[in-house]
Amino acid sequence: MRWQLRLRAAERGVFKAVEMRRLLAQAGLPVSTGKMSARWSTTVTPGPIRLDDLDIICRVLGRDAAPAPDPANPAGRRHRRRDVAVERQPAVPRPAGGRTRPSMPPV
Repeated sequence: MRWQLRLRAAERGVFKAVEMRRLLAQAGLPVSTGKMSARWSTTVTPGPIRLDDLDIICRVLGRDAAPAPDPANPAGRRHRRRDVAVERQPAVPRPAGGRTRPSMPPV
């Protein structure tokens, strides 16, 4: 999951960390300047965040805390892409019985 606080705030019209701090304080979540700086940054991954705090942030931004479902994957399952062509090496023939013998140590 990617942290996109700055992008989501911009969608709501909040372009400065000071404005976001004010909105969060009004919602009951006072955030220190240092914490807000780390959360507002796009280059630094923010530290752990409490779920209660995340709920308030999402409420202030008018967002849902759960990621939006992918229309191509409605069940939300993770799977490998199988539509990408991959060159595979030819299979190495195996001896009868399907087992390979361990190699002998050098003499």
